[in-house]
Amino acid sequence: MSGKDGYVTTFEETHVVPRPAMSEIDTFGLTHRGLVRAANNDHFLIASFHRNLRVHHTSIPGGIGHQETESRGFLFLVADGVGGMTSAGDGAGLALSTLAHHLLHATELCSELVLTQQEKASEELRDSVMQAHAALVSMAQQTGGKPATTLTMYAGFWPRAFIVHVGDSRMYRFRDGELTRFTSDQTYEQLMLESGAIKPGSPEAARLKHVLWSAVGNDEVVPQITLTDITRRDVLLVCSDGLTKHVSDDEIRNRLARDESSEDNVRGLIELTLERGGSDNVTAVVGKTRPKVTPTSTEVIR
Repeated sequence: MSGKDGYVTTFEETHVVPRPAMSEIDTFGLTHRGLVRAANNDHFLIASFHRNLRVHHTSIPGGIGHQETESRGFLFLVADGVGGMTSAGDGAGLALSTLAHHLLHATELCSELVLTQQEKASEELRDSVMQAHAALVSMAQQTGGKPATTLTMYAGFWPRAFIVHVGDSRMYRFRDGELTRFTSDQTYEQLMLESGAIKPGSPEAARLKHVLWSAVGNDEVVPQITLTDITRRDVLLVCSDGLTKHVSDDEIRNRLARDESSEDNVRGLIELTLERGGSDNVTAVVGKTRPKVTPTSTEVIR
């Protein structure tokens, strides 16, 4: 069936197929300084939400131990500190930690909320970005610098996901042979190309290619939020522009199509980036569901 928001969700996947268990989730992230930059200003975060029960005292003989639910949702985030200042990496790290803290302590994000109150869930995710923005503005006031960062996040709450994006890092999904890019670069090049003011490949386009008009901590920050569906067939990639400067979308698609682990996906993409010069810090996070193993006739099902 097709939802009013433009994404397609099958009856089977929303009502029959259960969410993947933690043991089925395969994730990996890696960041590298590259071969040119003196420091690495990229940061990434892979996290899952859980409800915990910590028992302090009980009369039950033997107690009941620490209780934790299966994951209520997954986050994949990449932040690329803007500029060559020493505070750039600190700003990216502060943005990720502030956002994660806000989502943990100030929201009740879960699959039920995402399914029944999508607008509220979207606003809570937007608020988390603005909390990160406020933290960087405060940091600038205290240090005298101007830390800013891109921030691209995949927030999955089965069977829905939000992509929250500021800057020019990117989020891709590979599904059924097709690569979909969910983010638009918030650069002056992209702005001018969309308005028809410049042409692709022109000197003006090259000059504006990595100049951001929107960034967390910048004078202007405009979070883009996209809602989509989740299936077990998805392979997800969140990466900094240090990767996409050297690796094309076709090459990303071909790599994610391989029958290999998330770690092999990530290492392969970063190795290719470095082989081509590694002109910037490079970060990649990949997430997927491990395929279910069908027992053979000689295996015993327990």
